[in-house]
Amino acid sequence: MTTNANYNVIQEGGAPIKAWTQGVPLEEAARQQLINMSRLPFIHRWIAVMPDVHLGKGATVGSVVPTVGAIVPAAVGVDIGCGMMAYQTTLTAAQLPDNLGAIRSAIERAVPHGFVTVQGRSNNGAWIAPPNSAVTRWRNLQERYDLLVEKHPKVAHKSPLNQLGSLGGGNHFIELCLDEKDQVWIMLHSGSRGAGNAIGCYFIEKAREEMRRHYVNLPDRDLAYLAEGSTLFEDYVNAVDWAQEYAAENRQQMMDTIVRVLREHLPAFTLTRMAINCHHNYISREHHFGKDVFVTRKGAVSAKEGQYGIIPGSMGAKSFIVRGRGNAESFHSCSHGAGRVMSRTAAKKLISLQDHVRATAHVECRKDAAVVDESPAAYKPIEAVMKAQEDLVEIIHTLRQVVCVKG
Repeated sequence: MTTNANYNVIQEGGAPIKAWTQGVPLEEAARQQLINMSRLPFIHRWIAVMPDVHLGKGATVGSVVPTVGAIVPAAVGVDIGCGMMAYQTTLTAAQLPDNLGAIRSAIERAVPHGFVTVQGRSNNGAWIAPPNSAVTRWRNLQERYDLLVEKHPKVAHKSPLNQLGSLGGGNHFIELCLDEKDQVWIMLHSGSRGAGNAIGCYFIEKAREEMRRHYVNLPDRDLAYLAEGSTLFEDYVNAVDWAQEYAAENRQQMMDTIVRVLREHLPAFTLTRMAINCHHNYISREHHFGKDVFVTRKGAVSAKEGQYGIIPGSMGAKSFIVRGRGNAESFHSCSHGAGRVMSRTAAKKLISLQDHVRATAHVECRKDAAVVDESPAAYKPIEAVMKAQEDLVEIIHTLRQVVCVKG
């Protein structure tokens, strides 16, 4: 490994790996996963690795993989279009009630989340009867989805409309935050829900079938790829485009619901011009170093010069609104969060409920054993992650959570 002023370089027989990991850990399993990816013949120039890097299912979380002539569906994963959204409001901390429990409960009743059932409203985290606003959004998505399902019936999901405007579980969240001037922000994290999952699973398996059919031997079956020019490739790209659009609409639907809830419970406010809706698990067609390429960002955010993005910390930690510096070496990218240092299984063994309660003492949130795998100790220190990518983004706002809704 060699070291640049800003990143480390790993060269192990494939394309170079440029890793913005100075001052943050890079686990050996994630390192090997990156090396396996770097040995694919269609990587363009190098792989860029963000400081929140950790072992992922399919591909390494925190990786930016530019390719020419092929895409690895497992590198995108099954939460296609997962990302962040944030609105700055004119509300201030002084206008919030001393006890924020009622606000959290109101959001939890209004937005389907996890596998929670709210009588008369949601069942297992999906709408019982979708609101008219979700139905209207679905009309703009349905035609392309129906064409996709007609061609590939196995991608069909039972209720994409009923999940439009729902949070999901795991590390997805809704938060109210305060910035350095005590202005209130609404922030949320979610993706393409069950519809995107079905698309991802289907095409990952199709790519594996292609490798078997063409007798392509790979060090890891998750490196199975679809070659450009094939019907499957075009169908996958179209399906991913749809799932990314669904994910963005899903976040917007939730945001509109949350704003309505806050208007019912808080003093009158308006939304400022600071509004961001960005993916961090997705494919983008871009031009880098003389080539038109497909850039797969798995747990990474686009950070073109002047482009705004969101880098959240864990429950109880800081989060950041950032502006991209347009660093060409990173393919104009930055991290998507803090990044795990413990698996969920390890976190549940090593983090006690008392540890979690102490770490989230300043946040109105769940404080039960089922969420300790999302506690701050399960993640890298967000300050170290931000320090490692100073040449990728500049910090515009520093946020601290006061309310957190988890699935």
